[in-house]
Amino acid sequence: FTGFIFYSLGKRHILKRGIKVLPWIMAYYLKLYPAHKMRPKLYSAMFKGCDLKKIYPLAQQYAGKILKSLEPSLLKQLKQHQQLGHKVILVSATIDLYLEIIAQALNIELICSKVEMKNGKLTGKYLTPDCSCMQKKLRVLEVIKLADFETIYAYGNSEEDVEMLSLAQYYYM
Repeated sequence: FTGFIFYSLGKRHILKRGIKVLPWIMAYYLKLYPAHKMRPKLYSAMFKGCDLKKIYPLAQQYAGKILKSLEPSLLKQLKQHQQLGHKVILVSATIDLYLEIIAQALNIELICSKVEMKNGKLTGKYLTPDCSCMQKKLRVLEVIKLADFETIYAYGNSEEDVEMLSLAQYYYM
């Protein structure tokens, strides 16, 4: 998410708007303010009022950059799951602006933080709660019935994934 901010917005824009949320950024880095509250606040500060016509092409480019830099072993594991006919869902706290493009390219489903757009502008608001921690687990349970699956695999890379990983028989951090 932070990478997308720096990829899609100019330094002057980031500096000007970042000052408004600097106390929360500092509190976040000092582990005094949680990430699930920081992300929506940072998103709003950075993207509120931004023109979708300018941001969306950058989101497409950023998604392409991420796709090119995916860890080969991770991509191989994804392809194995797909070849075995497994349902694959990307669950992320980051925003749908570029994640939808990635999910489509990988031919997988997506659960993430969705952002609001009105009249061609980003409103700075989330349409869904920040998709992290317990919210990841709840959102997965909204879209799949665990009993319908013989085996559940889950992969995570941060403490925000722990609750979601608890749904799986096999999990990897």
